[in-house]
Amino acid sequence: MEDWVNRALARWPNVPALFGWLGLDRRGRWLIRGEIITRPQIIETINRNYAADAEGRWFFQNGPQRGYVALAYAPFVLTASADGEQLHTHTGEVIAEIAQAIIDEEGSIVLVTELGAGLLRDADLDWALSRLRRNGQAIDETALAEALAQGSGTVTDLSFQFGDQALPLLRIDRAEVPAKLGFMREPWPSADVAALASSLH
Repeated sequence: MEDWVNRALARWPNVPALFGWLGLDRRGRWLIRGEIITRPQIIETINRNYAADAEGRWFFQNGPQRGYVALAYAPFVLTASADGEQLHTHTGEVIAEIAQAIIDEEGSIVLVTELGAGLLRDADLDWALSRLRRNGQAIDETALAEALAQGSGTVTDLSFQFGDQALPLLRIDRAEVPAKLGFMREPWPSADVAALASSLH
């Protein structure tokens, strides 16, 4: 978080959080009430002050007020660099390490990074497919189809190659990804916050 955010939090620690206003789509675009945010200054401010709480709810800390973000898929959207050697997040950070590689029933790729779970942008799926291996060899459509047909929660016989890493590719259904990776797609107030809100009415 930026210093001005921390100062605001110290001065006004109990500002109610906002739910249902902010979103992140599958292309890594910020939304407010369903409309794409286009102003660079606003995008940059959100990027610098984006984080998660202990319950796996991702938010933008706007001074003393926290705005929780509805996620179209995952907390981060990942894009491959032009040379294919790096991945960076929609917030502009370079990924240094990948801990897990996941494919869902539709062929979407999710990578668990040091920053959190990231959905690989649809435009970069060919980049990812070119890095899938079976027994060290590039895969064909049959191998991919077999992996997609596996049950959710299983480990495929494919691996994802990133730098020096060769990560086993897990098959997890889209609906199960948040629970497996510890985040919420649709954040809601925690029970104590909801109880406080109802007592004020």
